[in-house]
Amino acid sequence: MKKARVSYKGNVYGATVEGDQLLLEFGQTVHESEVTWLPPLEAGTIFALGLNFADHASELAFNAPKEPLVFLKGPNTLIGHHGETPRPTDVTHMHYECELAVVIGRQGKNITKDEAYDYVAGYTIANDYAFRDYLENYYRPNFRVKNRDNCTPIGPWIVDKDDVSAPMNLALRTYVNGTLEQEGSTKDMIFSVPYLIEYLSSFMTLNEGDVILTGTPKGPTKVNVGDEVVTEIEGIGRLANTIIEEQPAPIS
Repeated sequence: MKKARVSYKGNVYGATVEGDQLLLEFGQTVHESEVTWLPPLEAGTIFALGLNFADHASELAFNAPKEPLVFLKGPNTLIGHHGETPRPTDVTHMHYECELAVVIGRQGKNITKDEAYDYVAGYTIANDYAFRDYLENYYRPNFRVKNRDNCTPIGPWIVDKDDVSAPMNLALRTYVNGTLEQEGSTKDMIFSVPYLIEYLSSFMTLNEGDVILTGTPKGPTKVNVGDEVVTEIEGIGRLANTIIEEQPAPIS
């Protein structure tokens, strides 16, 4: 089953998805063109992985990490399918990052790798844009790089875990203006989904609605204002996003 959140006639609804039709939680069926897609959940803690694919670490001239390189993201970063992401005017290196997003389904701590999938509700797609001009150092490695408003499209929906039989063997692809630019597989993660759940829950409680963004393979390239970026994960779907020019903040 695919579960989404959408705005329809000014109200927010949960929905299930079948083809291009959405069944809203109060029973009405609408076409996808009639709604505005929202992030498919109101996320709790958002964990993100840096350098979780050895080929991506290598192309950035980093050594592969010996333990997960994790940072946190705020809910302000998330935007839905067909959303718009601003490109700051002072940035020269804005890159897409196609990532498998793991949605936690119930609370747990000290979860073992063998139990890990019992705590997963499902999976979705994230495009965790990076603004590498702002990368500082390992004391503040990713705050400005990864926490700008609307910098992380996510969705379009959550696919139930039982409908994804091999989460550690899914193809990931990114298209920019229709051209394939990035391709990889979750099988090449350094730290697998079960490993990450065990690692994170060893020192903190994971809660329903928490999300783990599991990193991106090699192949990110620069994107510019006007580009349409589509991130795709086998068995989950396609997430579309458009780059727009960042507007000056209003004077208060």
